[in-house]
Amino acid sequence: MENMYNLNIERAVLSAIIFDPETYEEIASKLSYSDFYLPFHQHIFAAMEELSRNEKPIDEEFLRAKLNAMGKFDEVAMLDLLSANPISNTAAYLTEIKAKSSKRALATLATEIKKVVIEDDLPAEEVMNLVEKKLYEITQNNTNEDFRESSEITLAMMDEINRLKALGNSKLIGTDTGFKNLNDKTSGFGKGDLVIIAARPAMGKTALVLNMALKAIERNEGVAFFSLEMPAEQLMLRMLSAKTSIPLQALRVGDLRDEQWSQLAAATADMSQKKLFVDDGGYATIHHVRSKLRKLKSQHPEISVAIIDYLQLMSGEGKEGRQQEVSEISRGLKQLARELQIPIVALSQLNRGVESRDNKRPMLSDLRESGAIEQDADIILFVYRDDVYREAMEKEKEMKAKAEGKPYESEFRKKPEEDAEIIIGKQRNGPTGTVELVFQKNFTRFVDKVAGPAFEITYEDADIPANTGNIEIPTI
Repeated sequence: MENMYNLNIERAVLSAIIFDPETYEEIASKLSYSDFYLPFHQHIFAAMEELSRNEKPIDEEFLRAKLNAMGKFDEVAMLDLLSANPISNTAAYLTEIKAKSSKRALATLATEIKKVVIEDDLPAEEVMNLVEKKLYEITQNNTNEDFRESSEITLAMMDEINRLKALGNSKLIGTDTGFKNLNDKTSGFGKGDLVIIAARPAMGKTALVLNMALKAIERNEGVAFFSLEMPAEQLMLRMLSAKTSIPLQALRVGDLRDEQWSQLAAATADMSQKKLFVDDGGYATIHHVRSKLRKLKSQHPEISVAIIDYLQLMSGEGKEGRQQEVSEISRGLKQLARELQIPIVALSQLNRGVESRDNKRPMLSDLRESGAIEQDADIILFVYRDDVYREAMEKEKEMKAKAEGKPYESEFRKKPEEDAEIIIGKQRNGPTGTVELVFQKNFTRFVDKVAGPAFEITYEDADIPANTGNIEIPTI
C-alpha cells in the first residue's frame, strides 16, 4: 500500500502553499482535494480552496480557524505539515501526487469490477460501459460524488452567471453553430446538449453539419465526426468546396483552372493542420461511439462538438425491436454529451408521411422513431428547402404531359442560390421558430440570409456554359 501514497510529498506541497500562498492557484489547477491520501490533507486543501474563493489569506491562522469551524482540525498533523521543508519547484511533486491518486482510483475500480461481475452479476455490456466511464473519469481526474452539495452547486451557478455577464450583449453563450441567425435563436449549442438535425433526402442534411464542422475547425476547435454513410474523403471534398468556393462537381473531376489549383493547394494545406477527426468505418453502436469519443476527448480536450451522420444507421443492442434500440441510442448519446460536456449533434431521418401533406414543412411527429428522440433531444432542428419540392412537382407534371403526348414548358428555373429554412421544432431552453439561410448549391454551402432587397445572379458572358449553377446534387 505504500506505493499508493507519499505523505512527505503531500506535506511538502501543502507547506509550500502556506509559505507562499500565491502558488495556490497554479497548484489548484492541477490537483483537487481528493488527490491527497491523508484525510487531514484533504480537509486542509479544501479549506484553502474556500479561503481563496472568499479572498481571505491562506495562512496558518485562517486555516486553523476554518478547520476548527469544520470540526476537522488535527494539531499533530498540522505540526507535521508546518515542520515540512517547503519546496520552490512543485511540478515533480504534483505529478507524483497525481500518479498515486490515479493508482488508488484504479485499485478501487478493480474492487468495484469484481463486485459487479461476481456479486451483482451484471451483464458484460453494462460492466464494460462502467469500466470505460470510470477509466475516462480517472484520466480526467473527475471522479463524481454521489450527490453535489448545495454550496458547490450555487457557486458553480454564480460562476456561470458571471461568465455570461462578462460577455456583455453577446447572444452566444454556448458552442457557436457557425450561423449568426441560428446563434441568435439558440444562443449556441449548450455543453451537454443532444442536438438532432432532421430532414428528408436531398435537403442538405449532411451539408449543414459539414458547414458547422468547417467553421468550428477554422476557429481552431476540435470536431469528432462519425460518418456512417460516406467515406472521409467525400466529406473533405465537400468541405473544401465550401471553403474555396470551387464547385463540388469541378473538384470531383479535377476540372480546375490554374488559379483554382493554387487555391485548392492552399486550402488543403490549411485543412491538414486542423483538428478534424473522422470515423468512417460505417458501423457504430452506442458502445462504439461512447468508447471512441471518451478516448478521443481525453487525448484532445479541444474537441468542442461531436457529429453523427446519421442516427438511424447506428446499430442497437436491444432485443425488443427497433423502437427500443433507437431509445437506447438516443438516451446513450444524451448521457455521453453530459458526461463529456460537449454538444453531440446527430442527424436523423424523417418519415415519408411529410411528402403526402400540402404543407411539407417538417414537424416533430415526422421524426422516424420519434418518441425517444423527441424526449431525449435538447434541440431539434429541421432543414427545409421549398425549391426541392417545387422542382420535383414540375418534373412530375412534365413526365405526365410527355406520357400523354402533350407539350409542357416547366415554369421552374434552377437557381445557384436557394432559400432555406432551419425550423427549430424543439428547444428545451429557448424559443421555437424559423431561421432563414441561403443554400449555395454549387458549393453545398449554407450561409446566413442577409436582410435587404432580393437579387438574382445572371450571366451575360457567352463563354460561360449554360448549365452554370445547375449542378445536380446527389441525394444525401
